[in-house]
Amino acid sequence: MARLGTGIGWRPEIADVVERMPGIDWVEAVSENLCPGHLPDSLLRLRERGVTVVPHGVSLGLGGAERPDPERLAALAERADVLGSPLVTEHIAFVRAGGAPTAAPHMEAGHLLPVPRTRDALDVLCENVRIAQDALPVPLAVENIAALLAWPGEELTEGQFLYELAERTGVRLLIDVANLHTNHVNLGEDPAAALADLPLEALAYVHVAGGFERDGVWHDSHAHPVPRPVLDILTDLASRVAPPGVLLERDENFPEGDELETEVAAIRAAVVGGRADSAAVVGGRAGTTPRDRGAAAPRRAVPEERGADADARRRLGDAQAALLAALVAGAPVPEGFDGARLGVQARALAGKRADVVARVAPELPLILGTRYRPAFLAYAQGHPLTGGYRRDALDFAEHVLGARPGEEDRAVRRELREWWLERSGPAPRSTRPGVRLARATRRVLLGR
Repeated sequence: MARLGTGIGWRPEIADVVERMPGIDWVEAVSENLCPGHLPDSLLRLRERGVTVVPHGVSLGLGGAERPDPERLAALAERADVLGSPLVTEHIAFVRAGGAPTAAPHMEAGHLLPVPRTRDALDVLCENVRIAQDALPVPLAVENIAALLAWPGEELTEGQFLYELAERTGVRLLIDVANLHTNHVNLGEDPAAALADLPLEALAYVHVAGGFERDGVWHDSHAHPVPRPVLDILTDLASRVAPPGVLLERDENFPEGDELETEVAAIRAAVVGGRADSAAVVGGRAGTTPRDRGAAAPRRAVPEERGADADARRRLGDAQAALLAALVAGAPVPEGFDGARLGVQARALAGKRADVVARVAPELPLILGTRYRPAFLAYAQGHPLTGGYRRDALDFAEHVLGARPGEEDRAVRRELREWWLERSGPAPRSTRPGVRLARATRRVLLGR
């Protein structure tokens, strides 16, 4: 695997800052936000300077019950080709459920949701990963995700699950140490035990990010500074293996450039500290076992390879559809889940969805003002995401327009209706021939 070095997640909001930052060897860009024929000038300049660009996918849903969508795979492959990337990355997660092979309606999560660590889920995931590997022109690495809730009846730990995935498919691993910390706080999982179980020779690179804790729940926000416990897990990982690459992720609440540089420097220092610990262990200068965390875990026998049969996909699909329906459609909490924790996840999903719609259609919060967020959250309870965020914005506006108006709402509703009419057809209303003719006639009659 290529040595990547130290990197940062490239985002349009900090493109200029990233270009000016010293010591950045590579960047990662969200694949779905890139248009291969119109790459941002900033990324083109970085590539010209020899900075590696890795496309990071978020929509494949490799952990879902369905096989990967060929169109999504082709799009990810195209971006790898255009960027000349040495690898591409995705997540061990499901992002949609329902539809075939279940009887439930299709639903989109708008978020990365955890896969149950069961034999059924592992068989499906391994087959989906192999399908993706066959369709991609470069190696694939998959990332462990953060979770707010745990599946009941799990059969494997996170480390065991990832170990078997890598052994059975040869896929590379993208280890997010911030997600290990999240799962430690939220699920009581031991990051050191997870690292000890991993086949670290399969490590492609490492993610580092910040978050915040509220009411005993850690939210992996990517919008806050990297906390010390996350850096400590990075040091632990670096004491076991020299990471081929380490990257800082920041998606919102972007600080000034000097603060980002300070965080990158702290990440470098954490890696250096881990490598020093590793050298001390090898050189016998660390006493007995100063960091048993650095000891390699014994390898386990891997079950004989098998594909995912239709029954396994159906069972997984039914389970994921039931969970997603409870999260986004107000369905009952599936048996075995923590209802309170599921409520936290449901509110987080609805809040994220409201934020994304506000970015996709910024006119909506301007038109509705302080009523936008509570109105959207109420709408989201009975209207799962099914057709993307632009469709969601239109459906939300139509929902508001369908409600009984109050006297004070007339001007707002008029403006909202104009916005909806402008965007709801196959072409902008202002450019349609009939509308243009009507407006031209009106100007003539008014003498304009």
